[in-house]
Amino acid sequence: MPTELLEGLTLGAISAREVPYDALVSPMYKTLDKLPEGARVGTSSLRRQAQLLHVRPDLKVEVIRGNVQTRLSKIETEKLDGVILAQAGLKRLGLDDQITQVFKADEMIPAVGQGALAIECRADDTEMLEMLAPINDEATRYAVEGERSFLRQLNGGCQVPMGVHGTINKGQLTLKAMIASLDGKTVYEGEISGPAKKAEILGKNLAKALYEEGGKHIVDALIEEGIIK
Repeated sequence: MPTELLEGLTLGAISAREVPYDALVSPMYKTLDKLPEGARVGTSSLRRQAQLLHVRPDLKVEVIRGNVQTRLSKIETEKLDGVILAQAGLKRLGLDDQITQVFKADEMIPAVGQGALAIECRADDTEMLEMLAPINDEATRYAVEGERSFLRQLNGGCQVPMGVHGTINKGQLTLKAMIASLDGKTVYEGEISGPAKKAEILGKNLAKALYEEGGKHIVDALIEEGIIK
């Protein structure tokens, strides 16, 4: 879902979040640290690629496309040593028994809104908004709003090497984010906390901080390569 909604549209509800993390499926090696040098790992995400190469620069990242089952099948058809997918997608499809390792947010920062489901509707459709209210989860909404604000500030999208993850505790929102070069050699990480009701401001401020810390050079490179429009 784009970070900038079309005029007249709004997110009517964001339901309680499923697990937000990334997961490795590697039947032979099980975990990232067990993968042999030069192992081939499939993913379609530049965010996952950058974080993967930051930890294991020896790995060979292969771009894979298709639905979840198609990507899983590539382990065998393309002789991959593993693939990385969203844990939520595997769980919702009843395929979580194939997961061999889950990466927590301090190991691989998830994508904006990962694991969350949103319903978009007309902003002036009061009847629909009232119908959606019962399934809106306030904590998830604040976390996702903070994440989306971070990405919007940097003009990013789902195919950029940026990640941000929000958590709520006692009314406080904590956002942890990263901006990385495509090869994973340079990674800027940061964290910010504040009242959940100020989610949009927190996301914006964190993005500005990482941009000024050095992320500007990465963003400029992504614009030059046409990854950020």
